[in-house]
Amino acid sequence: MSASGRTWFWLAALAVMLAGLFCLGLASGSVTIPVGQAVASLLGHPAANPVWDRILWQIRLPRCLTAVLAGSALALSGLEMQTLFRNPLAGPYSMGISSGATLGVALAVFTGALAGAGLRDIPGVPALGGMGAQLGVAGSAVAGAALVMLLVLAVARRVQSNSTLLILGLMFGQLTGALVSVLQAFSGAEQIRAFTFWGFGSYAGVTWAQLPVLTCAVLAGVAMAAACAKPLNALLLGWTYARSLGVPIQALRGLLLASTSLLAGAVTAFCGPVAFLGLAVPHLCRGLFRTADHRVLIPACLLLGASMSLASDLASRLPGGDRTLPLNAVTALVGAPVVIWVLLRRRAARDE
Repeated sequence: MSASGRTWFWLAALAVMLAGLFCLGLASGSVTIPVGQAVASLLGHPAANPVWDRILWQIRLPRCLTAVLAGSALALSGLEMQTLFRNPLAGPYSMGISSGATLGVALAVFTGALAGAGLRDIPGVPALGGMGAQLGVAGSAVAGAALVMLLVLAVARRVQSNSTLLILGLMFGQLTGALVSVLQAFSGAEQIRAFTFWGFGSYAGVTWAQLPVLTCAVLAGVAMAAACAKPLNALLLGWTYARSLGVPIQALRGLLLASTSLLAGAVTAFCGPVAFLGLAVPHLCRGLFRTADHRVLIPACLLLGASMSLASDLASRLPGGDRTLPLNAVTALVGAPVVIWVLLRRRAARDE
């Protein structure tokens, strides 16, 4: 099979897997719905049980769509960061970007920076408030992610070591986490409980009213990333090489900053700080497609990120029960082995 044939085969396979997981996501939960009935309801045919229609359209469909958007966004932002910093362990969570978004949410809510905002206004937490406050919280998350991203970019110009840059990114995350803890110390018990619940990560609280906002943010970030596909390929050989090819470095950095902050910030605002998907998925795509071409990796990360996000959400639902596992616990079980594999492979390559 030729390289192009292999690429199209795996892209089609990922698309089929995504469709299958989406249907399973609609059918699975505390109330089991036959897959055929779920698909028929989506196509406009009433289900055999009217309750199933309400469950599908009011709870499970927005949850599955959120999982698709969040997984695609995090995977793509991770790919952009790994190329931009030339660091295989870069990702929204490991470089402090998600922590910056969390700090933005905490500042907007705990300090009352938004008129009428409270923990009920955080997307993903039950008993939501007004849409204006929710948009303000989401905007604060994007601003927090952009601020940390700017700091990391500024440090990256002075630091050559990838491992040092990674440690600094983790330290930025620790600093923002410390600031969030300080804000929590001056908050009420109900606020702390709700914020802790949000920090576990979940796709269940996003409503139909919020989905258009999340969708627009993710589509804008994806469009920016797609426009950078060829310049990202040039960056693989370093900034000097890219500059010699006429790549506008400053404009590229700005576009990647905007795309990554929008993708990671919006997902964190609406779903909480979901870990490891942005770090693990790009490596799995490179191994699966055997290429570093971003024209292939961008759609691959979108499909595989969405699939892994749906699979993690499915695994977090305890079969036959009303309780769910924290989403971050499930994504860590998937992503941590990938990180270990990357570290061991790099060490083996150096030892050869």
